[in-house]
Amino acid sequence: MSHPGPKNLITDVPGIEVGNAESFSVLTGATVIVADEPAVAACAVAGGGPGTRETDLLRADTMVEQIDAVVLSGGSAYGLAAADGVSAKLGAMGRGFGLKDLPGVPKTPIVPSAILYDLANGGDKEWGERPPYRELGEEAFENRAKSFPLGNVGCGLGANAGAHAGGLGSASLRTNDGITIGAIAGVNCFGSVFMPGTTCFWAWPYEINGEFGGHRPPRDYECDADDWGDAKMSPQIGQNTTIACIATDAALTPAQAQRVAQMALSGFSRSIRPVFAPFDGDALFVLSTGKVALEDPTPISLTRIGELAASTLARAVARGVYEADQKVTA
Repeated sequence: MSHPGPKNLITDVPGIEVGNAESFSVLTGATVIVADEPAVAACAVAGGGPGTRETDLLRADTMVEQIDAVVLSGGSAYGLAAADGVSAKLGAMGRGFGLKDLPGVPKTPIVPSAILYDLANGGDKEWGERPPYRELGEEAFENRAKSFPLGNVGCGLGANAGAHAGGLGSASLRTNDGITIGAIAGVNCFGSVFMPGTTCFWAWPYEINGEFGGHRPPRDYECDADDWGDAKMSPQIGQNTTIACIATDAALTPAQAQRVAQMALSGFSRSIRPVFAPFDGDALFVLSTGKVALEDPTPISLTRIGELAASTLARAVARGVYEADQKVTA
């Protein structure tokens, strides 16, 4: 049977590291997912109010097919500057895209990013002309490692998930034929991750080994389709977002990665209700390190990866809120 990797984090995918940085005075942060080597990537955007960078470049018909890192940041549009810091660090290492190696011509690091809205969470946002996000991106890059905490860290520091504390979540899955899939999510959604009137996560059917509390719905549970439970009752345009990244060592083409991204979006809908609203900025990246060739590269095997990515993402979303709630109530 498939089972979580040893850390139950996206970094169980070989060749992937994650770094986080926070500003506790501003109540915001940034998260960077770094590939050891350039990785095939794709993006799917489903929310009505997204904030992204370099996502057009990830279409399957564009010239650049691989990226160096993905940044997930707080700060709304200000947070897109976190990718500047990561790009500068990568560029100083000589990493990036270049048609030719020419003397005196730097390569261009490819660093797509997405942001969530945390500007109204009570932190000190009086930063004048110096928002902290470039520096947070640099710090997150320097902090990259195989292990990292969950909950109120990185881009999840100032997040809220419905009426509950949001946070950074991650999970992984390793199949019996040697493919690893990992997910990481910054959860700042309008919708609720809990079934109305319970402490049970919508993602409970996908939980493994009690990783987010082991709560189950009552046997006779019924849900009113109009009952949104602990969703935010006063949503504001552009203030609600879940941003995420899927990584796998399965070798995917850009077109295949795009299909996995489209399928993996259902991980949001399995764990958040409602989701993809006009005021959500939900966005998802997929990275393929290409280290494991598919034994049977057919549409069926691709469908399997997309489905596993969706369930792993649902677990990551629930873990982010569970870990944040644990720290808030401790």
